[in-house]
This record gives sequence, structure tokens and C-alpha cells, in this order.
Amino acid sequence: MFQLLLDSHYLLFTTILTALIISLTFHEYGHGITAKWFGDNTAEKMGRLTLNPLPHIDPVGLMMIIFIGFGFAKPVPTNPNNYTSRLAIPLVAAAGPAMNLVIAIVAINLYKLGLESGWTLFQGEGAQFFFTYLALINLLLMMFNLLPIGPLDGHYILPYFLPHKFAKSYIKHNLQYGTYALLGLILLSFLGVPIFQYLFQFGQHLLQLIIFV
Repeated sequence: MFQLLLDSHYLLFTTILTALIISLTFHEYGHGITAKWFGDNTAEKMGRLTLNPLPHIDPVGLMMIIFIGFGFAKPVPTNPNNYTSRLAIPLVAAAGPAMNLVIAIVAINLYKLGLESGWTLFQGEGAQFFFTYLALINLLLMMFNLLPIGPLDGHYILPYFLPHKFAKSYIKHNLQYGTYALLGLILLSFLGVPIFQYLFQFGQHLLQLIIFV
């Protein structure tokens, strides 16, 4: 993304960064509000149960987004000891990606509706790029976070679909090696292995499937 600034594409840079911040904010809010539904108000107490992006921004994660195109927000704090159901852990984890899916569906269908209805806000290439990119970013965040490696949301979900013996083994090995596996995946991408390119292509295909207007 930093290359966009060097090439003086300031509006494009701002549009992409805004879409990313919106996406990450809703993702973290999804975790927090679901945790509250299951009896844990830790995020609310710490001022994180909000759609204001500022409390969710991690300075290091934001700089990574700007300079290398990949980053993160502050994880919403939760306390599983407060949960009222044993299913809360996977459901709270799934809530972030689910929120991204909802935003993607709303963004692309709202754009299509506005475009076909002739609403001024949705006319032009700028509107097409923003809403399409917003939807695509959210689909990518959903898919990426569902990967069951490292600290990603998927590692909280997968054990509930495995036999107890395999779940324990998976949790142990992911704790030991999951973060390294995630970093290795990112490194391979930077070295030219088209891992995220395939994810992006699948996201584009998925985008067509969620258009209902």
C-alpha cells in the first residue's frame, strides 16, 4: 500500500485504508458483542465494545498494513471463565469472520441496489471500487481468520469438530508451532508462492455468490 503513496495515488490509498479499518473494526466488534451475549463483558469494561475504530487500532498492525499490506487490529479482550456455555469459545471466535461475511453481503448488495436504482452516491468508478473492495476485503478477512493455525480464529473452532484425542493433540501442536506455521505462510507469500493469490481468487468467486440484488 505504501507504493500507492509513492505513486501519488492518495485517494486510492485512503479508500483502501478506510475499507480495511472498517473491516477490522467490525470483526473485533463481532467478537466482543458475542462474548457479551455469553456473559462476558470484559470488552465492554475496557471500552472495546464499540464501532469506533480508534480503540481497535493497533499502531504496529496499522503500520504493517501501510508498509507491507498485511496487518492486524487489537484483539478484543475476553475472559472465557465468564462464559455461560461451553460453546461460547468457538462461537465467539466465529463471530468475527461471521461479521465480515455480513459486511461483505451488505456492502456488495447495497452497491448493486444503489447502482440499479440510480442513486447518485453509488454512481461512478469510485463507488464501484470502494464497495466492491470493501466486500472483497471482508471476504478475505473471513477466510484468512478461519484458517486453524496460530492465533487465528479458526484454531478456536476446529477442536470442536475433532474427536477428543485429536483435538487435544491439535491444541498442543498448534500452541507450539501454530504461530511459526502462520509466519511461514506469510513468508512464503512474500517469496512468491501464490498462497494469498489463490485466496484472493477464491474471494472473487465467492463475491459473485453473495450478490442477491
